[in-house]
Amino acid sequence: MLIINNVTKKYGNGLTANDNISLTINDGEIYGFIGPNGAGKSTLIKSIVGLHSFDFGEIILDDITLKTNPLEYKRKIAYIPDNPDLYENVRAINYLNFIADVFKIAKDKRIALIEKYANIFEIKDSLNMPIKTFSHGMKQKLAIIGALIHEPKLLVLDEPFVGLDPKSSHNLKLLMQELMNKGSIIFFSSHVLEVVEKLCSHIGIINKGKLIFNGSFNEMKENTSLEDFFLELTEHE
Repeated sequence: MLIINNVTKKYGNGLTANDNISLTINDGEIYGFIGPNGAGKSTLIKSIVGLHSFDFGEIILDDITLKTNPLEYKRKIAYIPDNPDLYENVRAINYLNFIADVFKIAKDKRIALIEKYANIFEIKDSLNMPIKTFSHGMKQKLAIIGALIHEPKLLVLDEPFVGLDPKSSHNLKLLMQELMNKGSIIFFSSHVLEVVEKLCSHIGIINKGKLIFNGSFNEMKENTSLEDFFLELTEHE
């Protein structure tokens, strides 16, 4: 279970990017997190994965509190940003082995997982190439493999389908479902509301730093699409 409790983040210019945000995501759940540009999505995401500090509140995953036990917390998570920043001069296979070393993945298991995911995303023949020779889509695939290799309890995805071809997008959705079936939590952010509506069981909508909706699709206004619901909520703020 992921618990975000009263998280507040303020910047030096007086901007409150996250204003007392609280939500709970259960095991085996995919949670869609959406909002306009500048609403505070990226700030909360970076707080959840430990890239940003926050001023008040706490973030807890399976009874492990981020602020008091950051290393144990981070061992259980993975993050796929919209524009992965990888080690350009390193060969792809070395990058994946580095990630596996960080998470102490046994040799036999890492070999099997790397082969599995490299085949799924069709980059097996490119693993010995430097990452700087990869296209954006190939870098995105490599970042996904690096995130999945330690089978995270919490997978945080920020626009993960950007740059992926249709087959890879489909396969990523299947892998997300596979993780969920094993009890992992997926925190998914995207501006493509049709994808959020199709994939997610629960959603949160943030605007001007405040969580203005948090619930299941059944709790949305009846006979309305996510797009219409989102526009109605954010236009009234």
